[in-house]
Amino acid sequence: MQETLEEAAAKPRSMKTRWLGAEVDYQWAWDLQRRLHESACGGGESETLLLEHASVFTAGSRTEQHELPVDQTPVVWVDRGGKITWHGPGQAVVYPIVALPDAVRVVDWVRRLEEAILRALAEWGIRARRIADRAGVWLDDAAGPRKIAQIGVRVSQRVSMHGVAINVSCGMQGFDQIVPCGITDAGVTSMQTELAWRGAAAPHVREVAEAFARHLQELLDFEPFDTIAETNKEEQR
Repeated sequence: MQETLEEAAAKPRSMKTRWLGAEVDYQWAWDLQRRLHESACGGGESETLLLEHASVFTAGSRTEQHELPVDQTPVVWVDRGGKITWHGPGQAVVYPIVALPDAVRVVDWVRRLEEAILRALAEWGIRARRIADRAGVWLDDAAGPRKIAQIGVRVSQRVSMHGVAINVSCGMQGFDQIVPCGITDAGVTSMQTELAWRGAAAPHVREVAEAFARHLQELLDFEPFDTIAETNKEEQR
């Protein structure tokens, strides 16, 4: 019998978090994800990995040839949705290995990941939002649309893996070598860039990853939630 949303909301869900450090090799972290995913599929504890990768390009199943690095830098092809992106120093990466209730669809899970990003960014006064028909989390004001966080997940046997990447203090050089997330008509930004306009410094990558994890924990009751994006949207008008 499938678990309903009401039953899921009534069940307390805890999420263990682990900081893996900086310059983490992508393949090593992917192997760890797969081991934790297998454990969670067998009833093991949900766990969320927080880290900062060594520089790497990863490509999801929808990546097209013309979007790959112009200098033919090697790319890691991964078993998640989405297109090519860059990970590296200055970017907070979070992989929630979480067992999802039967009634929670993948799109519902993605909305909760987006919401946790929005709430984390708001702690530093960054009013981000969703944009219709565009994946990830964005700034969209007089300066134009620009992406500040990426999301790419895979759900297998009702357990999620892969996750989110928030641009904290990374440079844009990695994104300049590819067509990031297939986007040709908008920019990419970071917390450091957005905070510099008001003379504020960017936080540490670990701080941002931990803020995201806290807000995601709040959303694991799988109750309906009021999105902070609507407030942010009004403030940007």
